[in-house]
Amino acid sequence: MVAAGVLVSGSGTNLQAFIDRIAAGRLDCVIRLVLSNRPEVQALRRAETAGIPTRVIEHRGFAQREAFETALIESLRAAGVELVLLAGFDRLVTRTLLAAFPMRIMNIHPALLPAFPGLHGQRQALEHGVKLAGATVHFVDEETDHGPIIVQGAVPVLPDDSEESLRARIQQVEHEIYPLAVQLFAEGRLVVEGRRVRVRGPRPTLPGPLVVW
Repeated sequence: MVAAGVLVSGSGTNLQAFIDRIAAGRLDCVIRLVLSNRPEVQALRRAETAGIPTRVIEHRGFAQREAFETALIESLRAAGVELVLLAGFDRLVTRTLLAAFPMRIMNIHPALLPAFPGLHGQRQALEHGVKLAGATVHFVDEETDHGPIIVQGAVPVLPDDSEESLRARIQQVEHEIYPLAVQLFAEGRLVVEGRRVRVRGPRPTLPGPLVVW
């Protein structure tokens, strides 16, 4: 069982995926705290409905990013958090937070990294005319959308796709692969070897989208 803290800034659909799988007994994780840098977002309501402690620490109240992250660290540590999950968190992470949780911060990005890092991964995929898009769960390092890749899930890009329809299809994959990555961490099966992540043990065939881990 891993104790997690989830950092959010918006609707919290990936947070809901964690909550649902924990409730179903399919994820060996307990969410100790949901932290938001923005008040009154839907993710906080999702956490409160599930009985998960929440806290708002607004980034605008700090003159420096490091001071903001120090406040996050204090709250996460006080809650007994071992693994930090970025779930729609809209602030860049610096070495302050990374040093507090080395290779224990995960993020999900709506593209098949290293392709299309940064904002609007779905839009970039459509503009480049790719035939496959998807999502990537990775450990966070000091570069944006750059850390060691844990798992990826792919979906086809259809001829009539809009940014919205592709986003919806990719989100379905996100809700499968992010809990999978957390479960692998909880089982102690992730081994970081430089830029690569090796998964110990068998790799069962998973239903649904194309998932590589």
